[in-house]
Amino acid sequence: MDPFSEYCLQTTRRQFFGTGGLRVGSAALATMSLPRATAADVRQPQVHPPLPGFPHFSPKAKAVIYLHMNGGPSQLDLWDYKPGLRQHFNSDLPDSVRRGQRITTMTSGQSRLPVAPSMFQFRQAGQCGTWISELLPRTAACVDDIALVRSVHTNAINHDPACTFVTTGSEVPGKPSLGSWLSYGLGSDSNNLPAFVVLTPRWSSKQAAQALFARMWSSGFLPSRFTGVALRSVGDPVLYIENPQGVDAVSRRAMLDSLNELNQLTRQKFADPETTTRIAQYEMAFRMQSSVPDLVDLSGETQETLDLYGSDVQRPGSFAASALLARRMVERGVRVVQILHRGWDQHGSLPSEIRHQCSDVDQPAAALLQDLKRRGLLDSTLVVWGGEFGRTVYSQGTLTPVNYGRDHHPRNFCMWMAGGGIRGGTVFGATDDFSYNIVENPCHVNDLNATIMHCLGIDHTRFSYRYQGLDQRLTGVEEQRVVSEILA
Repeated sequence: MDPFSEYCLQTTRRQFFGTGGLRVGSAALATMSLPRATAADVRQPQVHPPLPGFPHFSPKAKAVIYLHMNGGPSQLDLWDYKPGLRQHFNSDLPDSVRRGQRITTMTSGQSRLPVAPSMFQFRQAGQCGTWISELLPRTAACVDDIALVRSVHTNAINHDPACTFVTTGSEVPGKPSLGSWLSYGLGSDSNNLPAFVVLTPRWSSKQAAQALFARMWSSGFLPSRFTGVALRSVGDPVLYIENPQGVDAVSRRAMLDSLNELNQLTRQKFADPETTTRIAQYEMAFRMQSSVPDLVDLSGETQETLDLYGSDVQRPGSFAASALLARRMVERGVRVVQILHRGWDQHGSLPSEIRHQCSDVDQPAAALLQDLKRRGLLDSTLVVWGGEFGRTVYSQGTLTPVNYGRDHHPRNFCMWMAGGGIRGGTVFGATDDFSYNIVENPCHVNDLNATIMHCLGIDHTRFSYRYQGLDQRLTGVEEQRVVSEILA
């Protein structure tokens, strides 16, 4: 083979866009999955079917909405009620509790590790009687639909590797995200929207937030069309999707047809799968010109629905608007919606900052569950809520009865799941009196990933992709289990 042809064969889609200057919007066209036709477009071909043999068994859920609280929300102030801590206020964390476990350099230099009980009140909610913080009154009203896991643990102690871990199953960058695995295996029920969509709403905490990394929704070593499509919070949801000035739809269609002919020739000559991806992405972009404006237009929603999500729902880029868009997307056949809400990294001034964050997410998250339920969609939609790790029982920096901060804590934290395949009103796992160590039913992050896959009809042990000579899995090579105790 001549050097030029060999170079073309090795040119990936990423190189194509990066070197050719044809970037159609990095967040926009990075990965448009090719969906399965629905009743609304039954005459269209099945452009993105599931893999042969998928799902492995009858699924309870068809779609996932993953609410990621980026920064690590404090389990002590939201979900893990420890009333006995008040008697330990400002006392040193006992060595028998810490057990010499590593802590971050942000608090390792402190002369003391003073215990900081939560200043917030907790109450039992629902028929199940789950304890929940006063900061989440709307979520408390939905607790009978929620399975709370109090014993989640992770391998990572800092944000970047921990966020990478919870979204990809590994601390090592370059692995496919959960959404990419699911869209790769199950395809999509929409012909006009991507299979995997990412939303990054604004946050109300006054503190600077941790950065988001594209690897959290990347396809990694899977074909690049399975990367999540990030819709922008401000301005056009997708950059460069509209026709340039002076270019009408007919001209755009003619241009795409000509470009596709060239790409087809490239595919025939080199059999490069990324060429197929490139064709699919241009076609998806064309279809999204009509589907995205309809998606983000809330004028057809009833006032009752808008009120359910709260006043922020009319503010583009808010968490409330994102939650409503998530419901609209799963209605339209999107397989995975990931909402990443930043601002939960509260090393100081936690009591005031966590109030802001909860005011962002409490009502919309509860509204999402209620809205899905009343539309008959909750049974087929799995909703997941949680961060990348928890927070320490000891204070970082200033400690008073009404002001404290908390450091990173990977040993245990809380997440909840609701909807398709989940038995609501359940609590799984328990921690010690200091919410420092798990004492009952530990649940690894990849146990949760295995459980999510199970709800969608996938056996995580049978779902792999050969890369670099290894059969790679979302849940890794270690032994992981489906948390059957929370399944319906």
